[in-house]
Amino acid sequence: MSTARVRIILILFVATWLAVPALAAPPVRIKDLTDVEGVRRNPLIGYGLVVGLQGTGDGTQAKFTIQSIANLLRRSGIAVPPDEIRVRNVAAVLVTADLPPFVRAGQRIDVQVSSMGDAKTLQGGQLLLTPLTGPDGEIYAAAQGAVSLGGAFLGGGGGNSVQKNHPTAGRIAEGAVVERTVPFTLRAGVPFNLLLRQPDFATANRVAAVINDHFSAPVAHAEDATAVRITPPETLAGDPVGLLAQLEALEARPDVVARIAINERTGTVVMGNDVRVSRVALAHGNLSIEVRTQLEASQPGPFSQKGETVVLPQREVVATEEPSHVVTLEEGVSVAELVNALNALGVSSRDMIAILQAIQAAGALHAELVLM
Repeated sequence: MSTARVRIILILFVATWLAVPALAAPPVRIKDLTDVEGVRRNPLIGYGLVVGLQGTGDGTQAKFTIQSIANLLRRSGIAVPPDEIRVRNVAAVLVTADLPPFVRAGQRIDVQVSSMGDAKTLQGGQLLLTPLTGPDGEIYAAAQGAVSLGGAFLGGGGGNSVQKNHPTAGRIAEGAVVERTVPFTLRAGVPFNLLLRQPDFATANRVAAVINDHFSAPVAHAEDATAVRITPPETLAGDPVGLLAQLEALEARPDVVARIAINERTGTVVMGNDVRVSRVALAHGNLSIEVRTQLEASQPGPFSQKGETVVLPQREVVATEEPSHVVTLEEGVSVAELVNALNALGVSSRDMIAILQAIQAAGALHAELVLM
């Protein structure tokens, strides 16, 4: 039996839009809204080898792994022709990490390990000493340690296997030692910028107003939607750390853009509280078309010398349509009312995605629709 199902979603009527004031967002610490300009993480990368695998390493097609092993042995005083090396217990990997700001030499950071070749899994592997370099080519850290996958890969007889997460990528907690730091100094009495993680003119203006109210002086100024310029007050001109500690503890109300995030692969829909919809009538119904195939055998008559059995497929098509439900949304309804209306229709998350896209196409959805 083969089955084909068709779902139909109809948008009947869309009227004019009436704006409704959005609910105020809760206050958020400035620490969670902004970053200090120049204070950031720096990416590191390195190439290394993971050894100790149980026959799940790279195959003979990974020439770079064979060459890396030959070079490693040569540095140890052992000369082995590359064509005589088998690498089933070794895998070539890329090692990545983020160098945090203000980190000092000797501190440890986490690293991520990802297979480059055709290794089946890195389970039980040990990363050999791997230098990690920055964009300037300088070595900033050295990584080594046991790889943790955080998943499982189990194989059984007859080709049966069970896999959880990604067995060819893992991490090493505190697996790298910092060897070099990125110089950055907080200079006393020098103006600096706070950069909003989500640029917004209203939010930048509110952050500046909160800071000015706290110090009772015009020490903050919103230069644009991203940067808030801070001029240190005289009382804290010589203490940049104390100034930043006070600024980070202050709270401001961010202005959030009305946005709906949609992941069509998983059917996930996340809607912000500021989403508004114009007056719209929705009709939702399901049309199911089922095609049934039944095989019947046609046999030749008795004592037939040339006849042969023939299989004749008998097909039957059955179409059923559920009664549609109509729900009317008034002008300026909130996201909660929209969700309640869609739930009343009995729609799934994937149906909800189609409905939201249709409402936006009709011009009745007043929010940014983000497809992930």
